[in-house]
Amino acid sequence: MDYEQIRCERDGPFMIITLNRPDKLNAYTGRMGAEITDAFEQADRDDAVRAIIVTGAGRAFCAGADVSGGAKSFDTSGSHGAGVFSSSGTRSGRFVEAIFNCRKPSIAAINGGAVGVGITMALPMDVRIAAKGARIGFIFARRGLVPEAGSAWFLPKLVGLPQALRWCLSGRTFEADEALRGGLVSEVVEPAELLARAKEIAHEMTAETSPVSIALTRQMLWRFAGAPDPFELLDIDKPMSIERGGHADVREGVQAFIEKRSPDFPGKVSQDMPSQYPWWRGVQKP
Repeated sequence: MDYEQIRCERDGPFMIITLNRPDKLNAYTGRMGAEITDAFEQADRDDAVRAIIVTGAGRAFCAGADVSGGAKSFDTSGSHGAGVFSSSGTRSGRFVEAIFNCRKPSIAAINGGAVGVGITMALPMDVRIAAKGARIGFIFARRGLVPEAGSAWFLPKLVGLPQALRWCLSGRTFEADEALRGGLVSEVVEPAELLARAKEIAHEMTAETSPVSIALTRQMLWRFAGAPDPFELLDIDKPMSIERGGHADVREGVQAFIEKRSPDFPGKVSQDMPSQYPWWRGVQKP
């Protein structure tokens, strides 16, 4: 896919996705959603990509959906509204699925305003950090809408139900420091330091870890965090641990520990996922 509304660049083992409509404060369109989907799916397939960082061009992260169509901006009977929710020949509705299912960890580097879909797109990512001065808002109730992009599921998991209700029912915007206190972001940094800090976090998560272990771990944590009991997980993690125990990754990890050196894991996400994956689809590899 040729990208028109994002930039996608490689920085060593990291893919950096930049929302790139700075003149529109990176307002979201169906085309942007399709491009985000494509970029995450490419990263998922590429063993050379270890982590993904998403940020915005200019002074905003994403100012929500493009409302340049006026009062009918969300009315899909018109061309503008249809373009907000979809784009001809693309798969814009899948960007949440693409982020959530991606086998690489992702970091949202929120460089400025992030409201509506501009913040809900960051919820399936694994880490969120914000620049000082960034304003955030789950503004749906103030527009007559409802929380979208799966945010009514993601947000309470991240910040707890009371905080999610407080933010969503008021629909107000709030400062990055409040997002930090509420657990939505893990750090607030100076704007000039934001991208460098995101890269430091990405390096921390990937420099000494097995790509296959990271892929499995983030899915296990996301998918079982709300399970009513541990029994389904126990049915998965024991045989998975046994199968992984015979893999070259584990031999390398233990040997590197014994030799007091950094590991060089041979396993590849594209070909070394265990037979239990993806367990949530009830499918096992032959």
